[in-house]
Amino acid sequence: MPTTFKEIPRERPVTPLLDRADTPHGLRRLGEAELETLADELRLELLYSVGQTGGHFGAGLGVIELTIALHYVFDTPDDRLVWDVGHQAYPHKILTGRRARMSTLRQKEGVAAFPRRSESEYDTFGVGHSSTSISAALGMAIASRLQGSERKSIAVIGDGALTAGMAFEALNHAPEVAADMLVILNDNDMSISRNVGGLSNYLAKILSSRTYSSMREGSKKVLSRLPGAWEIARRTEEYAKGMLVPGTLFEELGWNYIGPIDGHDLPTLIATLRNMRDLKGPQFLHVVTKKGKGFAPAEVDPIGYHAITKLEPLNAPAAQKKISAPKYSGVFGQWICDMADADARLVGITPAMKEGSDLVAFSERFPERYFDVAIAEQHAVTLAAGMACEGSKPVVAIYSTFLQRGYDQLIHDVAVQNLDVLFAIDRAGLVGEDGPTHAGSFDLSYLRCIPGMLVMTPSDENELRKLLSTGYLHTGPAAVRYPRGTGPNAVIEADLEPLEIGKGVVRRQGQGVAILAFGVQLAEALVVAEKLDATVIDMRFVKPLDEALVSEAAANHELLVTLEENAVMGGAGAAVSEFLARANILKSVLHLGLPDVYVEHAKPAQMLTECGLDAQGIEAAINERLALIG
Repeated sequence: MPTTFKEIPRERPVTPLLDRADTPHGLRRLGEAELETLADELRLELLYSVGQTGGHFGAGLGVIELTIALHYVFDTPDDRLVWDVGHQAYPHKILTGRRARMSTLRQKEGVAAFPRRSESEYDTFGVGHSSTSISAALGMAIASRLQGSERKSIAVIGDGALTAGMAFEALNHAPEVAADMLVILNDNDMSISRNVGGLSNYLAKILSSRTYSSMREGSKKVLSRLPGAWEIARRTEEYAKGMLVPGTLFEELGWNYIGPIDGHDLPTLIATLRNMRDLKGPQFLHVVTKKGKGFAPAEVDPIGYHAITKLEPLNAPAAQKKISAPKYSGVFGQWICDMADADARLVGITPAMKEGSDLVAFSERFPERYFDVAIAEQHAVTLAAGMACEGSKPVVAIYSTFLQRGYDQLIHDVAVQNLDVLFAIDRAGLVGEDGPTHAGSFDLSYLRCIPGMLVMTPSDENELRKLLSTGYLHTGPAAVRYPRGTGPNAVIEADLEPLEIGKGVVRRQGQGVAILAFGVQLAEALVVAEKLDATVIDMRFVKPLDEALVSEAAANHELLVTLEENAVMGGAGAAVSEFLARANILKSVLHLGLPDVYVEHAKPAQMLTECGLDAQGIEAAINERLALIG
């Protein structure tokens, strides 16, 4: 069984077996008796490498043995191995030729935080969001059959990811096409937050039922000699299994279910995978693991150790104490508690992001009004719509990148019916090291085209609180988008009074150039304005746009500059140009925002510099345009 470590090593560990097995070809040259030692070495290497860089942590520790077994038994990369989400893929990266580059993990031009096809032939499918693995592996299995290939397709999905509807859509489809594929359920009773719902509970209950397995095998030996009795027993078993084991759910869908087995028992894992490797049709293996396995603090606190920051050197000078500013998510967390105190109709909904969205205090103070729907963004949105139909006031706390998955429901179920649902959209804009799958690059573009949608962009912590109240008290669907991290430490007013809808405010009066800032880039705009003596307008609202203020700025300035941390295409700046065109106002306009590319992972400040959205880039772009217009 795995060795349990208590500290993260600060020096690279001695790993003689891993030195020989940092590719699957090298791994497969080892004897089975050496693999448990290899697992200890790989676990130590993971502890060391993530300690140097920071990153996702607990999930990878939990799949050390499973990762070794998969690459040992299957002929990767020819056999297609698809990881769901990718939080757990660091051991896979270490074993597939990227060990030497793990020191660049999540850094600019370094190893990506998630599997990525362009990074390695062993990364067969790029991920970041959950619950895509079974669909992708099914597509690969069908394509292999059409090409006459014998390669295998394997999807590894966690019990948290299995709560999403997309996973069940693929589970339902695979038996229909008789796909030769293997799905491995990595059941650790823990995704990021604790799993919720009937399925998670169902999977947990079976682990305590040892009686069923022994009774089933013993009865089969006795009753198989009596065909009539065995048939009766078999039918009875089908009903009993429905009450006792999760396997029935998958078997009724058409899968051959095997398990649960101990995911940290390497000999059993390898023997089981070998037995299943050449079975035809859809195969389902249920593996039980422990998130954070082998590192004592992570085993005790799997949520806290989902990800870690890098360790500072022991002899590093003491870090300069920073001014304590609240996180935007913390401002939201306080606001929702205050508004819930003031209005008993408020309900809070999140798709499995209680900690990330700062709903912990709300969930404890108002448990009957708090709903974590698991990884089910579409359900979260329509659930809110149903609640709104009956007079509740739902607040959906969701990351920008995850709201994309509930877009149809946002339009069809909320907006078309003009229901009172407030979307508190966290992680808007560039989020840094997690890369393009997690960036909130498109929400202004996909929200402002929806009829009746109120879309707001606060520029600091106080504006966030005010605009949350504005959206909540508004009749109809509303969205407030705000970034990750902290703001400029603005003074936060405690009241819950709304702002006037559709009204921006001039923050600095200048001449020649007017910068129309949508969101937190206001701070950069003010820096640039001091150098250029420009006017700065905090627009606040993307929809409805403050058309009177835009008209006034156009009449009194030579150049209008729109500024947003969103895709330029279809974003807030496009709304300004569309208005000017409708009003037949001819004015030079410069749109600054995210370019028409996927901005690669790096530190957020590096990403903003790359996109020309830091003060220096904004100033340079304005001067270049002024030179063109003479």
